[in-house]
Amino acid sequence: MKDWNGKPYYSLDFYLKEQFGQKVYKLSLDGGMTCPNRDGTLGTGGCIFCSAGGSGDFAVPVSGCSRELIAAQIQAAREKVKRKLPDGQGKYIAYFQAYTNTYAPVSYLEPLFRHTISQPDIAALSIGTRPDCLPDQVLQLLSALNREKPVWVELGLQTIHEDTASFIRRGYKLPCFEKAFRDLRKAGISVIVHVILGLPGETREIMLETVKYLARLGIQGIKLQLLHVLKETDLAEIYENQPFPVMDLEEYLDLVIDCIALLPPDVVIHRITGDGPKQLLIAPYWSANKRLVLNSLTRRLKERGTFQGELWPYD
Repeated sequence: MKDWNGKPYYSLDFYLKEQFGQKVYKLSLDGGMTCPNRDGTLGTGGCIFCSAGGSGDFAVPVSGCSRELIAAQIQAAREKVKRKLPDGQGKYIAYFQAYTNTYAPVSYLEPLFRHTISQPDIAALSIGTRPDCLPDQVLQLLSALNREKPVWVELGLQTIHEDTASFIRRGYKLPCFEKAFRDLRKAGISVIVHVILGLPGETREIMLETVKYLARLGIQGIKLQLLHVLKETDLAEIYENQPFPVMDLEEYLDLVIDCIALLPPDVVIHRITGDGPKQLLIAPYWSANKRLVLNSLTRRLKERGTFQGELWPYD
């Protein structure tokens, strides 16, 4: 079995230690932007699973893009993870997580991102956005920033299947994602893709088709996210009025293991489960115990002898 420092898959922790020679922590930030799926450009409700925090419920907010405000919010985010550091010092990934973090003019984005990477302890910049919010000027900016410090772009694809994408109100079709991926790679940017496992109507085989597609595409990283039903979302209303099945722990573990076996060994797995805010989580509630999920996954992988890339390459 292949081994990445005790794990049978290429974890983000292993990758960061490879790249930066030490453990690196993520600072979840809010760039003060909204989303075209919320401001009326495409829609007003957002994706049906998205909370009021725009998937950035753990992010530290910012109310502007001045140097002082950005430095202050980064310091606040540092304080949240400081207890994990043996000497209070460390390196960080600045992760702009909430809403759509390229949905603004370059005149807003450039000082926001430049002030962020100017911090000596910021090792890299990770930007969560939509594939339909990457115009040429933004791509040029990201390419320039990437020459100073590593820049990753995280795209919320969730599924390759158009009927599911329509149901969750994603707001763009697969060719839009494919163009954004090509443009980002041409600009030298690493691309991390978000996939939600357990979307209503998707079978195990359908979900694995999304993972196989991304494996063939040549992505640099992936986040495998269990579907969470969160309070005050349209998905919660659907779940209450027309209940749909959610995965139990055993189903999820078996599915994730199959995903790991399908992924090429050079794809970094940035997330293997995800944990929604406990005060918002409706279902599945077992997912609130992240330690249980991760420990159970490690044990199951060892029992099965499965490792990342075991089934790669395939036709």
